[in-house]
Amino acid sequence: MTAAWNGNLSAERETFVAHLECSMTGERYEADRLQGLSRVGRPLLVRYDLAAVRAALSRETLSERSPDLWRYRELLPVRRAANVVSLGEAMTPIVPLPRVAKRHGSRELLVKDEGRLPTGSFKARGLAMAVSLAKELGVTKIAMPTNGNAGAALAAYATKAGIETIVFCPDDTPEINVREIALQGARVYRVNGLIDDCGKIVGEGAAAGHWFDMSTLKEPYRIEGKKTMGLELAEQLGWTLPDVIFYPTGGGTGLIGMWKSFQELEELGFIGSERPRMIAVQAEGCAPIVKAFNDGEEHAERWDGASTIAAGIRVPRAVGDFLILRAVRESGGFAMAVSDAELSAAVEEAASEDGLLLCPETGATLAAYEKARAEGRVSASERVVLFNCATGLKYPMQDRSKRVDRHAPVDFAAL
Repeated sequence: MTAAWNGNLSAERETFVAHLECSMTGERYEADRLQGLSRVGRPLLVRYDLAAVRAALSRETLSERSPDLWRYRELLPVRRAANVVSLGEAMTPIVPLPRVAKRHGSRELLVKDEGRLPTGSFKARGLAMAVSLAKELGVTKIAMPTNGNAGAALAAYATKAGIETIVFCPDDTPEINVREIALQGARVYRVNGLIDDCGKIVGEGAAAGHWFDMSTLKEPYRIEGKKTMGLELAEQLGWTLPDVIFYPTGGGTGLIGMWKSFQELEELGFIGSERPRMIAVQAEGCAPIVKAFNDGEEHAERWDGASTIAAGIRVPRAVGDFLILRAVRESGGFAMAVSDAELSAAVEEAASEDGLLLCPETGATLAAYEKARAEGRVSASERVVLFNCATGLKYPMQDRSKRVDRHAPVDFAAL
């Protein structure tokens, strides 16, 4: 097992990146040089020679490799094994919620628990990849805006790679995130604004040549790390896909990445043409994608006064908004918003009934699933997957403990 595990990280494997492509216009860009957004200001997507990948990689070959993110090296952009920056990104488990499913009369409700990854969130996937490419392309200084978990992941991976890092976060970013960012080697600054206000500072600094901008989708490679959620999901379900995926949507990198991964897997012959319905879930206090979906728009307007306890989906404007909306619509899915009260109740439900502690963002997906079931938008027979994007241990919890006085008689019947 140890040799195989190290092989995913250290073996030189053939790579198949062909070029980068503007997600809006299709214009091609060189892959092996530092790139940001395209000329029209849109995200660049990594394209592979999938015919060559198909000849080089089989499902059987994958099954012989250790279960970590780097098992998919042929579908990832890192050229040299020496540039792989890893903190041990193991394949995350799929955990059923049988009692919650039974309550709603559903056949199966599953959670892919991304909280088991390094730094406790799915941001580890994207930042492991983006930092690896930054190392490969000679970047020495990085900056990023964050609502918390992405900054923590960037700090950890950039420190591992020896890259200087500066992170800007809103004033009310969860305290544990601010402290872990600093402890893991980055300089962190609180900003009196929202994440896009932080992003403006990062962008201005990058334009002036102070650092490379690692903001969501403003470089091509974070999406390649996030797409491994889709690769893993398909493999774990026996090369099939669920009927429905509920995804907590802020910047939407993971939803876009999974949709990309499904197309690549089909071209490789690993899966068929069936696709899950993709449900983009937001909070009522910050729901630009939901509004754009309901209005039939291709792009989302900035959401003024964004406010929700689910900090990870408090993104007033997403640079990849049209890619999120495109994936949702192509899949036959929809976008929906839930209240903070509903997502908090869902977190409590999953923990108290099935023992799985969800983060608030994933509480939003469970609340959305429950509303969708009640409205008949998801059937009882459909296999549903929610993504728990971070460990619930990072977030405040109510203290419901009581006290026992060891010096007084204990009323055991009352305990």
